[in-house]
Amino acid sequence: MTTRLPVGLTGEAPDVRRHNLSQLLRLLHLGGPMRRARLTDLTGLNRSTVAGLVAELATLGAVLEEPGDGRKSKAGRPSAVVRTRPETVQVLAADIAIGRVSMALIGLGGVVMARRSRQFSDGSARTVARLLASLARELLSGPRAGRHVLSLGVAVPGVVRGQDGNVRFAPNLGWADQPLGELLDEALAEKGVDGLRVGLANDGDLGVLAEHQRGVARGYDDVVFVEGETGVGCGVISGGLPLAGSGGYAGELGHITVRRGGRRCRCGARGCWETEIGAGSMARALGLREDADEGEVGVLLRSGGAALASRLDEVADYLGIGLGNVVNVFNPQLVVLGGLLQDLYPLVADRVTDVLGETALRAPMEQVRLVLPELGPDAVLLGAGEYAWQAILADPVAALS
Repeated sequence: MTTRLPVGLTGEAPDVRRHNLSQLLRLLHLGGPMRRARLTDLTGLNRSTVAGLVAELATLGAVLEEPGDGRKSKAGRPSAVVRTRPETVQVLAADIAIGRVSMALIGLGGVVMARRSRQFSDGSARTVARLLASLARELLSGPRAGRHVLSLGVAVPGVVRGQDGNVRFAPNLGWADQPLGELLDEALAEKGVDGLRVGLANDGDLGVLAEHQRGVARGYDDVVFVEGETGVGCGVISGGLPLAGSGGYAGELGHITVRRGGRRCRCGARGCWETEIGAGSMARALGLREDADEGEVGVLLRSGGAALASRLDEVADYLGIGLGNVVNVFNPQLVVLGGLLQDLYPLVADRVTDVLGETALRAPMEQVRLVLPELGPDAVLLGAGEYAWQAILADPVAALS
């Protein structure tokens, strides 16, 4: 039987020792192999305490100590190197897109051990749940699966209720109030996949989580992630923490109105940001079918050229207008442009910047940079993995005992 991941993207360990274990494992998970002396410096704990914590994590199967490289610690002895064990402790991460599901087996430390994907035409929630369960079974039966595969994080292009995985609204999938969490639990049980903690979250929230922890936004406390595909997914980090809202539904920036009386959006409104800068708008501007495959649009965008860029002026204008609203509302340090936007932006950067400058207030405009994701098209998938890691990192003892 599956259990639900905690709602939200952070957790707390229940006592001081478990808190210290959590801190140590999180440093190794996000920072890579480190000398034990470095861990002592970063945690502020004494050497013997760190040695004991490392030994406990090693007993749990999470880390491995290896001989140092000859450099000596303050005590005069070579400091051992501590690394995570991605081959042993793992999670599953999944990304639901339009017409496709992808899943990866991810080891502790963020190492992608294996991945699979499937196309689908019948996009019902039940079909998608069964596809996810099949991919999970396939990866768990494969040669790269470790002794501990603990959680499954799922990215959904829509509004998700975290407590039970109910997808309140995913217009580009044609879903409203679909019990995807329940359907996934049933499908996993049918496939004989037991014991996973399962959590579902919005794709934009997971994209910004990944870029904040592992990508271009490391070290920044105020970040907005905007991913343009068929729709527009967004996630916000404010003051170093995810911005969720009272129901966990904050960040639906794809449905801000940027063009009064514009095209009808799948949400029912007109002139939503995603109708003006999404894949359909790019395809129309490029002379493709409006329902052209996102891959086809991306290939054409990457072919570049001034003539091509000039055909995208209107899309660039609405991208700049929407970003102006984002800058005024959130005052971010970084706006990360993912999905097809990372292919579009280099072609139209000057025009977008001009429109953004006309739309945004001067003070927040002076503080923001537009950047491309360091994690590329894997940002959302890796974010689903980081979501799956949260409860494990918060209390390694409870997860691995």
